Amino acid sequence: MKKIVLIIVAIVASLGAIAYTLMNNKKENEAKTAIVAEKNASVSVKTATATNQEVALDFSANGIFEPIQELSYSAEKSGKITKIVVKEGDFVTVGQTLAIVRSDIVNVTAQNANAIYQNAVAYYNRFENAFKTGGVTKQQLDQAKLAMVNAKSQLTQANINVGDTRIKAPISGFINKKHIEVGSIISAMPATPLFDIVNVSRLKLKVTVNEDQIASLKVGSATNVTASVYPDKTFSGKITFIASKADSSLNFPVEIEITNNASKDLKAGMYGTAQFTTNQGKKSLLIVPRNAFIGSVSSNEMFVIENGTAKLKTVTAGRILGDKVEILNGLSEGETVIITGQINLQDGSKVEIIK
Repeated sequence: MKKIVLIIVAIVASLGAIAYTLMNNKKENEAKTAIVAEKNASVSVKTATATNQEVALDFSANGIFEPIQELSYSAEKSGKITKIVVKEGDFVTVGQTLAIVRSDIVNVTAQNANAIYQNAVAYYNRFENAFKTGGVTKQQLDQAKLAMVNAKSQLTQANINVGDTRIKAPISGFINKKHIEVGSIISAMPATPLFDIVNVSRLKLKVTVNEDQIASLKVGSATNVTASVYPDKTFSGKITFIASKADSSLNFPVEIEITNNASKDLKAGMYGTAQFTTNQGKKSLLIVPRNAFIGSVSSNEMFVIENGTAKLKTVTAGRILGDKVEILNGLSEGETVIITGQINLQDGSKVEIIK
């Protein structure tokens, strides 16, 4: 009886092992099938054709407006703020009083210096008259004159200190930020921040252009500038700087100075566009959409379609013309480039073109 039971147990164990093995093989085959299916799956993409087009060589470049002049004004004297006569957003001119520092001590010093100077003048006048009659020597007269000169210097310095109790604007512009309040204690060391002043009567637009574009630009040339928030307004600009060396992205920094309008519509930090005219008319160029490039134009890489698969190509990009880019080398007219779905592609991936 025991022998029969052992045989049955052995049979059941064998059947379990067989079932386990079959299940594992099934899962392994399903995984392999999924991998094959994944490899054979096509990636959906949109495409465009590289074509020769007559293109106007005028171009634009974008940047951020910066103030022609800005200053974070700090205290030059120590004291207590007793009055502030401007607020944030006010326009101030050079020399305009912005705030007043407590002046009782310096006023007393100035009054004492003035009294000393007046006494020195009277003393010198008496000695001068006495010298004419022989009442004093030339040396005594010279000493009286020296005392008068020294007193004058001390009075001048005291009056300067009185003037320093009025904090005055060193440049013209708008009060962009006020760092102090009435009652604030300010110091010259370390210097207490007082006001941030921004001059936007003129602004700078800093942009970058590529090697081909830089050749058509000259310092002093006029250009039109627009701001993204004022699409219906055009501002006159002038190129004031062209870099002699390209930056790390192989583009050349260019600065345009713009005169703001009377209402000071342009603000520092706004997004602007400079329109450059090359006077070269139109030219036939091999063109592809800008979004054909992988990542950015500077990568000089894109996918083309060959026999239903994506092939990675290295090209040489030329001028950027809005949403189009000139191709100098590496691509022929009529080739099909991929403009969407590149993130899912590898060299040799199968693709399905969608409209």
